[in-house]
Amino acid sequence: QEQLFESGGGLVQTGGSLRLSCRPSGRSVSGYPMGWLRQVPGKPREFVAAIGGFDETTNYADSVKGRFTISRDNAKNTVYLQMNMLQPADTAVYHCASSVLMGAIPSRWDYWGQGTQVTVSS
Repeated sequence: QEQLFESGGGLVQTGGSLRLSCRPSGRSVSGYPMGWLRQVPGKPREFVAAIGGFDETTNYADSVKGRFTISRDNAKNTVYLQMNMLQPADTAVYHCASSVLMGAIPSRWDYWGQGTQVTVSS
């Protein structure tokens, strides 16, 4: 069972920035699609961003386009989510996700991290 570990969450004011990091416990991030999803208590988990395994294709939720950037550093075996112009509506627990299969961004994710809390104050 693959484990993912997130870090970088915290409290920030509206308009501020944070960078989240995700590292898997065992395998390489290279070749595997990686994603970020977020969840607010009482609501379903919401897709935020994803990056493909081979061609670095990226997808973003409409709500974060132009503000968030997902990237991968294979040398550090880490995936990042750079979040700029943060808004109170971005407050959530952010989870890193991965797929058991290499290649394209999947419609469902197989592995999840415990999450890191992001709180944006108004």
